[in-house]
Amino acid sequence: MVLAGGHEYDFVPPIHDTLYYGAKLIAAFACDVEENRVAGEQRIAHHRAMGLLLILAVMLGLLGLPVAVWLDLRQLSERLLRTQASEISRIIDDMRAFYGSDVVGRVLQATGPVTARHNYREVGGAIPIPATLSIELGKRISAHEGSVKYRFVSELPFAGREPHQLDGFEQQAISALRANPAAPVIEVSGGLLDRHVRAAAPVIMGQVCVSCHNSHPDSPKRDWKVGDVRGIQEISVHQPIAANVLSFKYLLLYFALAAAAGVTFIILQRRQAALIRGMNRELVEANDFLAAISMKIAKYLSPQIYKSIFSGQKDVAIATERKKLTIFFSDIKDFTAISERLQPEDLTALLNEYFTEMSAIALKHGGTVDKFIGDAILVFFGDPESRGVKEDAKACLSMAVEMQRRVQQLNNVWRQRGIEEPFQARIGINTGFCNVGNFGSEDRMDYTIIGAEANLAARLQAIAEPGGICLSYETYALVSDLVRARPLPAIKMKGISREVVPYEVEGLLGELAQRSLVISEHATGLELFLDLDAIDDVGVERAKKRLAEALLALTVRQMPRAATAGVS
Repeated sequence: MVLAGGHEYDFVPPIHDTLYYGAKLIAAFACDVEENRVAGEQRIAHHRAMGLLLILAVMLGLLGLPVAVWLDLRQLSERLLRTQASEISRIIDDMRAFYGSDVVGRVLQATGPVTARHNYREVGGAIPIPATLSIELGKRISAHEGSVKYRFVSELPFAGREPHQLDGFEQQAISALRANPAAPVIEVSGGLLDRHVRAAAPVIMGQVCVSCHNSHPDSPKRDWKVGDVRGIQEISVHQPIAANVLSFKYLLLYFALAAAAGVTFIILQRRQAALIRGMNRELVEANDFLAAISMKIAKYLSPQIYKSIFSGQKDVAIATERKKLTIFFSDIKDFTAISERLQPEDLTALLNEYFTEMSAIALKHGGTVDKFIGDAILVFFGDPESRGVKEDAKACLSMAVEMQRRVQQLNNVWRQRGIEEPFQARIGINTGFCNVGNFGSEDRMDYTIIGAEANLAARLQAIAEPGGICLSYETYALVSDLVRARPLPAIKMKGISREVVPYEVEGLLGELAQRSLVISEHATGLELFLDLDAIDDVGVERAKKRLAEALLALTVRQMPRAATAGVS
């Protein structure tokens, strides 16, 4: 593009290729992220379905627990009832057999009177007395390998009978029941896999028993009374637990299924946790990658444009709007000659340092850095953020003043590095309507401004003095309270029907005048640089002394010349 003044600038800088391929890279990465996201969603859906099935299984398990317990209790109850019925049947059979053989049989075989004797087997036609009956029944019932045993025992047996062998429980039971016949004596014992229950009940003497025992010659005691405890009847029940383990088959099956469900749940949870960790890791990597790419792309965009795009305030689409902007254009005087004197490496470092400092100042004042065009800088105020046309113009002027001061400071630094003739910048500022927005194609676009007002800013820069600032009338009218300027001869520009009167800034007013100044002057035999912001009190005194000495030396140097001129 050719701007007013004959300067040629390339408005499509190489950085666009970097932006273009960076955007393509982000798009490709976004496609990968999308594919991973879809695959992750499918895996999550699968695990979610498995989770629902697992929840259903848990609910069925909760409902199945009482069912399993009820089925097992029913089976256990049936088993116990069958065992009890079998034991009772066996006991009744033993009683019937004993009664048939030892009572009815002996009665039928008797040839004389039938008597009840404790030694009935020794007397023909005799039948057992109740105590003997109980003892004999106990022997028959306990002789089987059943779970129920019966004993009729006493520590005072009749003479001629086999003495009863009493264990500790039986002795304790007899003593306890004689002390309190109404309190039953029960003992529960056994190990981990079986239980043994023994219950003892008192044998209480009735009137007939008292009369018999007190008068019988074989009775070991003759002073029995009605209600005395003669001995005990002991019933013992042995029940091995292992025999009933299989009665809980439904509960065991339920626990097996619950354990399998629990293991499945743990495996699914571990797989889901691993999936989530993998997705989080991918998201972190994606975020880090996008953040790195975004930071790199941000180097090629103005912070305001970058913020508006990534915050969603502006769409990345070809669209423009017409706004009243304040446009800043700066250029370096004799840059072509400077580039010929310097090595490419030194020129690159110098130019990058210059652009870095100027960009920082533009960002500080809220300007949108449009582009770097060779050694020129294009900045505009009023988009995408605006503080009003007047405030935008004042901010642009403040930025220009600070840039010129900073260039003077940099020149002093560069001279100390050996740069003989550093940069001198010319600045032009104009205020007017421009088209601003995205220009280009669907694949490549540039956020910039176009219009005659932008070209006018470049023309004003061209007629400005090195180190100076040139304003259009529109800008000067907005900032006249901050600067003192003089009009220059009117100029005409292609695309602008009116004559344009430039205003050269000669001095500062108001708050700009109150800011510290940089005094700089360089010529053959003269090197002067004074930064009022940086100098301290000691430096001020030294500067006064040295400037006074310099002024005196200059005065003395001029005196011989003045005298010579007077003589002639």
